[in-house]
Amino acid sequence: MSRVRWSFLGLDLRALLFLCLVIPSGIVGIYLHGQKITYFLRPLWESPPKPFITLTHYYHENVSMETLCRLHGWGVRDFPRRVYDAVLFSNEVDMLKIRWKEMHPYISQFVLLESNSTFTALLKPLNFALNRDRFKFVEPRLTYGMIGGRFKKGENPFIEEAYQRLALDQLLRIAGIEDDDLLVMSDVDEIPSRHTIDLLRWCDDIPQVLHLQLKNYVYSFEFLYDLRSWRASVHRYQRGKTRYAHYRQADLLLADSGWHCSFCFRYISDFVFKMKAYSHTDRVRFSHYLSPERIQELICKGADLYDMLPEEYTFREIIGKMGPIPHSHSAVHLPAFLLENADEYKYLLPGNCIRESG
Repeated sequence: MSRVRWSFLGLDLRALLFLCLVIPSGIVGIYLHGQKITYFLRPLWESPPKPFITLTHYYHENVSMETLCRLHGWGVRDFPRRVYDAVLFSNEVDMLKIRWKEMHPYISQFVLLESNSTFTALLKPLNFALNRDRFKFVEPRLTYGMIGGRFKKGENPFIEEAYQRLALDQLLRIAGIEDDDLLVMSDVDEIPSRHTIDLLRWCDDIPQVLHLQLKNYVYSFEFLYDLRSWRASVHRYQRGKTRYAHYRQADLLLADSGWHCSFCFRYISDFVFKMKAYSHTDRVRFSHYLSPERIQELICKGADLYDMLPEEYTFREIIGKMGPIPHSHSAVHLPAFLLENADEYKYLLPGNCIRESG
């Protein structure tokens, strides 16, 4: 009889331990790492998107434009198309200057729109207006616009983003864009190379919409994440049809067309601002993610600011990209203005991970 009693007592103790230790530990683990678990299991319920058709990109500075166009299967024009570069601007002053210096020789009109609101309805200064003196070199070809924010707290940030991109469509019309002009649609930190823009403005019969494959860097040009940045695109403008957007709009991708340098800021304060301000603010799950000491440490490691797993669609790709990004010592084929002014922008070059506090 006593054996039966102890047997039941043993079961009760195991159940009690399970209830008091295992279940709470599991709940805490899910709370802390649930996003990682979700991302790791993504291949089980989500299929990868349709692959792009990648076009080989031919270029050499000593090869004629007629030859380059022919190598791509296109004709060559008697005169180049006009090119409009249009961006929404938040606070990436250095990156904007590097972008515009790279593209300047071939852009007919620079179009920039900024708001006094972030996508997450936070009040922000008009950073371009405050730094406009740094961009006198584009002033004769600049169309600048400001739009007031809607400041709807709790609203999906992508709604405010879409609202601002719609306003950019209107600003383009004010800038004088016409049918068959080229329109570059990309964020400030997505920088097409100047020879890519020159190629597309001179070649005839190019696709109506062409996405650009950019080398994908994080924090600086020291951390090359992959070659799969594709959201930047170039459009042959069609009035009434072309809409400014930042998602996939075609199947064609031109290989090796520039650089995407995400979170490439000079000041730690700019990292904090962007983490709170942009559309994926839900990734800041804990307040300590915004700690300047933590951010600085992760920058130098090449590790993820949000402690997330890679956003991939196969287990092989997820596992292959887990952990910090390897350091690169190459500064070859970067924007010319960056190298010409290496002392001023050394934080963007390999071996210079320490940021200013701001």
